Amino acid sequence: MRFTVPRPANTTVAVQRCGYARFRDPRTGQESYTLRLGSGFYPRWHLYAEERADELVLNLHLDQKKPSYGVGHAHSGEYEGAIVETETLRLKSLLNNRS
Repeated sequence: MRFTVPRPANTTVAVQRCGYARFRDPRTGQESYTLRLGSGFYPRWHLYAEERADELVLNLHLDQKKPSYGVGHAHSGEYEGAIVETETLRLKSLLNNRS
């Protein structure tokens, strides 16, 4: 789910205050943020951030399990629905009300 918030002075610090940790994909080198929902690596919230002049564009989904790559591309992620909307509202509240 994509949404925007006002751009913070430091994106990494702002997102970490929401409970997310910085993550660098070992396959692609792309940086994002994750929030684990248990003791294992999955399930986890996965958040991509794109900084623009005055706003931060966030793209959130829930990874249920490790992606499987091969002949077919399989990614077990939830990109919409009540659980994703709830986490989106939580993030918006925290990021819009920062000091």
